[in-house]
Amino acid sequence: MRLFVAVYPPRPAVDDLTAQVARLRVGVASAAGTNVRLADPTKAHLTLAFLGDVPEDRLVDVESALGLAAETFRDGRDAAPRLRLGGGGSFGRGRFTVLWVDVRGDVEDLAMLARLIRFGLRRAELPHDEKPFRAHLTIARPGDRIDRTEVLADREALHDYLGPEWPAEELVLVRSHPGSRSTYDRLAAWPI
Repeated sequence: MRLFVAVYPPRPAVDDLTAQVARLRVGVASAAGTNVRLADPTKAHLTLAFLGDVPEDRLVDVESALGLAAETFRDGRDAAPRLRLGGGGSFGRGRFTVLWVDVRGDVEDLAMLARLIRFGLRRAELPHDEKPFRAHLTIARPGDRIDRTEVLADREALHDYLGPEWPAEELVLVRSHPGSRSTYDRLAAWPI
């Protein structure tokens, strides 16, 4: 099973971001028929940990590690972290260019949750990506399908974007089915 752990922004935050993306050059290019690979808004999420392929018989171990991380994170807190999507940037170059929106608000709390999750996965000897956590939400994978100057202009336009605030109230374990039309299955969730 291909697994990742995420926090999902609520519909109003995703709708606001979708309207912003439509105004960007990648949005205009997509509307004109260029395959800039806009991210599907129905799948918009913040990845806290990517596990990759995990044997099905280890699912209970994954769920135990995540449940403990969520419980530890919640302990002594009065409220869920408050987040908002805003700002942005790009990763990669050429055909590997990715455009993303940044996360604002209680980002350090989100980073702490990611550390707790990864600690639990490591302790249970479960696979996971060790790349440093960077809170972001991918909005497009334009690659080299539009000129780099267009991507840079979109990146600049994102600097002025600030979406509505929302509470990150739930940690979700997701199974990914990759392919030309990848699908996600929600396997379990914990309050945070």
